[in-house]
Amino acid sequence: MNVEYINPFIEASQSVLKSVANMDITLGKLHIKTSPYASDTLAIIIGLTGKLRGQVIFSMSKEIACQIASAMMMGMPVNELDEISKSAVTEATNMILGNTATILYNRGIPIDITPPSLLIGDNMQISTNKMKTVCVPLKLSSGGTIDLDIAVME
Repeated sequence: MNVEYINPFIEASQSVLKSVANMDITLGKLHIKTSPYASDTLAIIIGLTGKLRGQVIFSMSKEIACQIASAMMMGMPVNELDEISKSAVTEATNMILGNTATILYNRGIPIDITPPSLLIGDNMQISTNKMKTVCVPLKLSSGGTIDLDIAVME
């Protein structure tokens, strides 16, 4: 997979999480995931169409999702994922992909994104047929990691 496709996802993730949740991100070691692979307890999947096709999956623990939702709601304590906190964390990922789409469009790579789907469960397995999945670990300044799994093809 071309690195020019990966960097916009990283740029947008850093920008959005800083602006909506005041969280700084450092990158872990990028690696390829072999399908099927295990996911954390919460996964948000957003599809891509256009010049790039595939999906982006944000995997995180419920605790990380609660941290992000709390930060987005001006520090209001979030101890469990109710409908409002699920909506907040899903919207953060939607904003990341919206920003990514804008960055890619400005670089001559037009894409559209699908509405996000939120999955919660234990022992989830994710399979990306016929596509390599590049995992970008996003290490949050507040502690914890979000796995940004990118599976796209031209």
